[in-house]
Amino acid sequence: MFLVAALTMGILDKVKSLLPKRKEPELKNNVPKEKENIRKTFGKYCNANHGTTDNKLCAKCTAVLSTVMIKISRCPYGIGKPICEQCETPCFGERFTNDFLEIMKGGQKKMLLSHPLMTVKHKLAGLGAEYAKMQRDKKSTEKQKEDADKLKAKFANATRSPKKAKKKKKKK
Repeated sequence: MFLVAALTMGILDKVKSLLPKRKEPELKNNVPKEKENIRKTFGKYCNANHGTTDNKLCAKCTAVLSTVMIKISRCPYGIGKPICEQCETPCFGERFTNDFLEIMKGGQKKMLLSHPLMTVKHKLAGLGAEYAKMQRDKKSTEKQKEDADKLKAKFANATRSPKKAKKKKKKK
């Protein structure tokens, strides 16, 4: 019996050595792509709304962009971060976050015309983040409902008075 098990293990080890090794999933560093998207969107927005030319930025847009770039580099999510527009914990501060979102929404149409592929990829990344949030929230609400039902049942059993239980027995 032991000999059969040892032979089987030897054969399995040989087969495993012939199979390709399983690779760990790689995290893509999306930060450079996102920075490029943001720079281009800021350029299009500022050209359209502040009268600058050749993707140059006005002082306000430059200040917001420099703050955003610094904060993205220091993002607590690292390379696996969601896109900034969908992030639950924006790290720019309230004023810069509002300015950032206004600029990103204002430059969307211009970006779609000049960089359609980049814009579509960015939107798909945003939809993926929204879908993941929705699924997470759905699971948490289902779990909260289950916990609440368990608590209600437990509470209902604990609050029954012994007198009512006796009366029910007498009626039967």
